[in-house]
Amino acid sequence: MICLDVPRGTRELSEEFWSGALGRTFVRGQTHPEYSHFGMVNAHVLLLQGMGEGDARVHLDIHTDDLSSEVARLVALGAREQARHDNWVVMADPSGLTFCVVPVASDDETLEGATRWP
Repeated sequence: MICLDVPRGTRELSEEFWSGALGRTFVRGQTHPEYSHFGMVNAHVLLLQGMGEGDARVHLDIHTDDLSSEVARLVALGAREQARHDNWVVMADPSGLTFCVVPVASDDETLEGATRWP
């Protein structure tokens, strides 16, 4: 399970953003309404990334076979581009949570079962 902790006042924006970004409908918890569940999203991979400076955090990587289109789609949903690197883009969701958009070949196994956008 990957949990995204968002500050008070940004929950609704974050729910809408991640619902659109992942192509999943969220359901708010009945017993624990502080949680919104997006269901299973493919198989999960855990990657440990060594960083230079900064606080420890968790972030998601969104893999895509069309980097510029995916970045534009996520910006339209409310994300902000923070930095471009050699071949990936660092972005922030409406709550300020950092995530990356990473290009992969269209036959990459990480895209198996992925949502396809028109």
